[in-house]
Amino acid sequence: MKRPSLRKYLLGMAAGFGAIALGIAFFFLLYRFDGVRRAANTLTAILMPFIYGGAIAYLLKPFCNWCEGLLTAHLPAKARRAAPPLAVAASLVFGLLVVYALFLMIIPQLIRSVLALSTSFPARLDGAVDWLMRYFADNPALYRFLNDAYDAVSDEVAGWLRTSVMPSLQQIISGVGVGVLNGVTVLKNLLIGIIAAVYFLAGRKKFAAQAKLLVCSAVKPRWAALILEEAAFVDRTFGGFITGKIIDSAIIGALCYLVCILVPFPNPLLVSVIIGVTNVIPFFGPFIGAVPATLLILIEDPVKALWFVLFILVLQQLDGNVIGPKILGDTTGLSSFWVLFSILLFGGLWGFIGMIVGVPLFAVLYDLVRKFALWGLGHNGQAELLADYHRRFCGPPDP
Repeated sequence: MKRPSLRKYLLGMAAGFGAIALGIAFFFLLYRFDGVRRAANTLTAILMPFIYGGAIAYLLKPFCNWCEGLLTAHLPAKARRAAPPLAVAASLVFGLLVVYALFLMIIPQLIRSVLALSTSFPARLDGAVDWLMRYFADNPALYRFLNDAYDAVSDEVAGWLRTSVMPSLQQIISGVGVGVLNGVTVLKNLLIGIIAAVYFLAGRKKFAAQAKLLVCSAVKPRWAALILEEAAFVDRTFGGFITGKIIDSAIIGALCYLVCILVPFPNPLLVSVIIGVTNVIPFFGPFIGAVPATLLILIEDPVKALWFVLFILVLQQLDGNVIGPKILGDTTGLSSFWVLFSILLFGGLWGFIGMIVGVPLFAVLYDLVRKFALWGLGHNGQAELLADYHRRFCGPPDP
């Protein structure tokens, strides 16, 4: 096999070094210079409705494509031109109905749980105090110690309220006002984002064709084919992972609701929605959702809360070993170590959203590094190292 010339090798190394240097410089400018960061934040705030709209459209795209294909197949030939707008309208209605159903399940149950807690908590507190008094009645010294400790804590809390909370009351009220204003801004951006999502869904094929034309006009056909292939891989990875996780979480929520009805556990609908929604987060989602769900049950029945924790452990084992692999398959191609690494990395950078998109995003980066390594081994005449690696760590190939 003909070795590449030294000039091509040096140009490739220079291009790789330049790309890495530009990436480091970009993040340095973004995170180290306040002016650049403020400009980036301002631009993000301006474009936030389109970001919301793009996310909504991407989530609804599989359903929209399915609706369009169904309508195209069953509508008369003269009416098939109406299939795309009808599919967009059906997708938007479907998304709004899902959100409405979630709010309908969560809000009434949450209000009932708070009211039940507010009415039962004083009685439960009195019962706990009476039990403590009876338990420590035979030990006066310990009883006096606890009573003195309670008085000391009460004095400390009263002093903290008088010296810290009351002087900061104006700042607290101002913070509440800022929070309300931010909530109104998010609602405004979301409403505009829904309108933008309609345009994204209606023009998704045209936008994809325009992007293809732009790529083909900017680079040579060989590189354009590579870029388009990688873009298709990104779409398959994100779409397959997110859609699969939503389906998997819906199944887990339904199973949880069925068991909560049969046992029965308190607040079954609210508990099941919490478990299902948080299950979208890989790895940590079950633990995040189990904490508030267990507290809701603990308020009503501490013994059933223990049984619920055991049930969640069994349910997550079922999800991790049976349901999840059947639905997701090997969508990302990442090992458990890299899944954990990506969740911690992007969760630390972007919070809740980073924990959701971190796994498919890292899978794309991992695939890019893998392809670059394969290219480098081939150009450097080291293909036998790849064969040795597969022989040592990947086992024999499937027949």
